[in-house]
Amino acid sequence: MFMRWLICTFVCSLLALAQLDTAYADADTAFVRPAELEPDIAFWRRVYTEVTTNGGFIHDASNLAVVYEVLQFPADLASRERARRIEDAKQKYVHILERLAQGAENLTAEEQRVKALWPKNTHRSRFAQAAQEVRFQLGQADRFREGLIRSGAWRDYIAATFERMGLPRELAALPHVESSFNPYAYSKVGAAGMWQFMRSTGRRFLRIDGVVDERLDPYRSTEAAARFLEQNYLVLGTWPLALTAYNHGPGGMRRAKEQLGTTDIVKIVRQYKSRTFGFASRNFYVAFLAALEIDRNPEKFFGPLKLDPPDNSRVIKLTSYVPSAAVISALGVERDELRRLNPALLPPVWNGSRYIPRGFELRVPAHIDPVAALAKLEHWGTDAQLADTHHRVRSGETLSTIAARYGVSVRALADLNGLSHPYLIRAGQLLVLPTKAGAAPAAAVARADTQTATRRAAPSTGVVTGAGTYVVRRGDTLSKIAARYGLSEEKLMELNNIRNRHFIYEGQILALADAARAAPPLEAEVTVDNVVAPSPSTPVIAAAEAAEPTTEREAEEIGPSLVPGTLSAASADPNDYSVHEDGTILVQAAETLGHYAEWLGLRASHLRQLNRMSYATPLVIGRPIKLDFSKVPREQFEAKRLEYHRQLQEAFFARYRIKGNEVHVIRRGESVWVLAQQRYNIPIWLLRQYNPDIDLGAVRPGTKLVIPLLEPVVAEPAA
Repeated sequence: MFMRWLICTFVCSLLALAQLDTAYADADTAFVRPAELEPDIAFWRRVYTEVTTNGGFIHDASNLAVVYEVLQFPADLASRERARRIEDAKQKYVHILERLAQGAENLTAEEQRVKALWPKNTHRSRFAQAAQEVRFQLGQADRFREGLIRSGAWRDYIAATFERMGLPRELAALPHVESSFNPYAYSKVGAAGMWQFMRSTGRRFLRIDGVVDERLDPYRSTEAAARFLEQNYLVLGTWPLALTAYNHGPGGMRRAKEQLGTTDIVKIVRQYKSRTFGFASRNFYVAFLAALEIDRNPEKFFGPLKLDPPDNSRVIKLTSYVPSAAVISALGVERDELRRLNPALLPPVWNGSRYIPRGFELRVPAHIDPVAALAKLEHWGTDAQLADTHHRVRSGETLSTIAARYGVSVRALADLNGLSHPYLIRAGQLLVLPTKAGAAPAAAVARADTQTATRRAAPSTGVVTGAGTYVVRRGDTLSKIAARYGLSEEKLMELNNIRNRHFIYEGQILALADAARAAPPLEAEVTVDNVVAPSPSTPVIAAAEAAEPTTEREAEEIGPSLVPGTLSAASADPNDYSVHEDGTILVQAAETLGHYAEWLGLRASHLRQLNRMSYATPLVIGRPIKLDFSKVPREQFEAKRLEYHRQLQEAFFARYRIKGNEVHVIRRGESVWVLAQQRYNIPIWLLRQYNPDIDLGAVRPGTKLVIPLLEPVVAEPAA
């Protein structure tokens, strides 16, 4: 009987994976080209092939078939004069459209030409709308051509990587839209590399610290992009939405899908309304289709092209920390060549203040024998990294993420810098770091992380684990649990730092003895002790979304993508943290009624009364709860809620990164909480991000869960 059940489970898992592979690989139907979007695709084809960055198009922002004029500028024209000419041209068409909206008669020849660009019988109200939507689009033909040439170095590797992961090979054209295949691309809004990852999204999959930024590595960042796109597809179900989510974020695209009740990319592009779903997001998919068309037949648009040869560099995996100067000397490699091959190594490595880290996959020219080279470098190796003495706080960092990076405690870092509760830090602030004596070795940090994770890995079947902990199940109360295990209620509250005896929640891990006292569960790890000032980059990102660059330099400053103003998603979180029109929200993992009360300036008891909840009733992830916004505006509540989850995820991904995923088919008697915290050692909030539409509190046998697989990010030991 057991063997039959085991075989059935194995076959079901294989079928689930096969279905996913089929969905990924069916590229012929994956990237649909609806007839309604052909004018939009044609517009971007013109942008990419007809006009260089010394010109552009005056056009309607909604109906891309309407192009009023093609502008061309002398190469040496000052940017201020260029901007003035663009503005004059836009105002000219605003005036004409306003005349058409007024129903003016005796039209001039130019006015008649503009009217003829629109469908016959266009209503006057549409002309009035068009007067508000006159836009300039910078040409991109020169940049696209350069990107095609650069793509030769990596396109085969990118296509092979996507194919190996079961994803459509066509996705290999996406860097045309993101960066023109420039691995060094940076934007002032924080996106970096060929795939233009924002820091918060990139850290889920890549190493990003003061020594290495793998967003700039075309190989590692390609693997990360594949994982991100795969997650988007798993959450959204179609490639048009998954691709748009690369720009707008999976959370935004889930809202679009739910608001309109469809996955139809045409309806979403035409009808979805959101403050953040601007021109760049709305055009991301059609721009990709245009780029894909050109990439498939570049000679048709640019004539004969000689692409860069495929990169043939070789890899040496370092077994110790090595100075860059030693590598240059030992291998006889030019510094500039070594730096070109390893863009992920940051300036501190090249100026000698930090070593190339142990385990780093160093790329060297093809003529170098990796085995012989590694033998030469062993003489120069050391077991420890050079110590940092200071850290400059970057936008989005928290005290906990900085402490984890250097292998020190938050308290030690706070005390050294005179920070008092709640440990507020700001971007640009210079923090003093503990010396060697106060720093924890990387191995110790790794062991502590593993031990802590093990202590937290407890099943939610309502039993005591070997670690002396208990996972709360539905219907439990603190008094019942205390009585069951021979404890006083006060002792149980003391062991678990519980202030309100009436509040516990399903899935919460409670210590039953002093020996089992541990840090709170991973999903509750970020508290007010780790608060950081709101990121000043937020308005910059908003400005980038609405930007209208007039020169190549302006486009590069905002973002190196070929849809000026475009940047990679600032968050890979697909969950909905918005307040619905009826004043309700969906409960997300790691949230408590106390959080809502604090963010709203209310008492938790008031929210219980509002929702007719008894003190023993827990919040249920994914279920709606009504809130009271009489003291705090909805926008302020949303901002606090988003900041809480951003900090929580930042702290987690300072310690772990995602290396892949697998499908798990729920068997009879299995608990999601046991799977997450014992078998796979992941927090519930991360499991929910990969399965946002599944009710984790009521899964049935046969339910397929996508499980993200993690690997630790180990802090480096200082010399």
